[in-house]
Amino acid sequence: MKLFFHKIANWEYWPFQVVYIPIYFLWAYYAIKARSIFFFNASNPRIKNGGFIMESKKQIYDLIPRKYYPKTILIPKNTDLKKIVQQVIEKQIYFPLIAKPDIGLRGSGVKKIHTVSELQRYMEKANFDFLLQDLIPYKNEVGIFYVRHPNEKEGRITGIVSKEFLTVVGDGASTIEVLIHKTPRFQLQLDALQEEYGDLLNKILADGEVFNLVPFGNHARGAKFLDGSHWITPKLTQTINQICAQIPEFYFGRFDIMYDSFEALERGEDFQIVELNGAASEPTHIYDPKHSIWFAWKELARHITYMYEISVANHKRGFPYLDYKAGMHEYRLHQVQNNKILNF
Repeated sequence: MKLFFHKIANWEYWPFQVVYIPIYFLWAYYAIKARSIFFFNASNPRIKNGGFIMESKKQIYDLIPRKYYPKTILIPKNTDLKKIVQQVIEKQIYFPLIAKPDIGLRGSGVKKIHTVSELQRYMEKANFDFLLQDLIPYKNEVGIFYVRHPNEKEGRITGIVSKEFLTVVGDGASTIEVLIHKTPRFQLQLDALQEEYGDLLNKILADGEVFNLVPFGNHARGAKFLDGSHWITPKLTQTINQICAQIPEFYFGRFDIMYDSFEALERGEDFQIVELNGAASEPTHIYDPKHSIWFAWKELARHITYMYEISVANHKRGFPYLDYKAGMHEYRLHQVQNNKILNF
């Protein structure tokens, strides 16, 4: 019951569909102006559907210079385990590694894989194409939202979110599960953690011992998001612009980046891109617990306006919107894919 009231009192836990109710009206307004519900298709012309639905992560990685992201291989569903292991060896990807759906859903289906047997279980369960990636060695993660109008040579950072992973610290007496119960944010993830870790949650951590239960910064998986927009500097903006200039026809979206230190990131050193998200990107700094729902609505409206303006500008340059029939087909495929991942 306490968790129920905790979720009610903190809007960051509200269902996506509820949070976005006012935004649907703004979307309808822009759809009428553009004469297309699916105007987002033109926001990032080289990414399928602008990166709003049914975009392949692997195809997006292929647009990014190789030095900026971890070694990645695409595994079509029903691929033989021996063939997968052979590809992992040839690509020199080592355990532990990350497995995740190629067409994803807000962090669902992302797992850290330690052994071939764990990889086999993931493969047998996955009824979708998935990626295998090197585990990024850096400990810090941020999301950097980037916007550039097609008529501009350089863009700007419109928000930064820093991420605190779902991590517990031992006291020498409590089990991991007891430590999880001490934080409502973590407790909300207990069912998923029990399924993943099983009896390991009964382990007692030494005093001061740190255990990272979810090694990636996903809000739906228990990470705490903090507004880091005060970190926006001319130097960081220049670095992000230099990266984006190498990604063809990219104008709107969010980089999720793991890095060593902020100073190195500013210089464009010691970091890797976890993912590049397109038109469906959220300005995730809104999920900082200090922000009100009113702040969130303002930021969502601001960014959807950017996306609309960019899409219109690109449409005038000759990049099409999706027509209604094609858009609805993509939406139905999106629903099917979502169900696969949610049932994974």
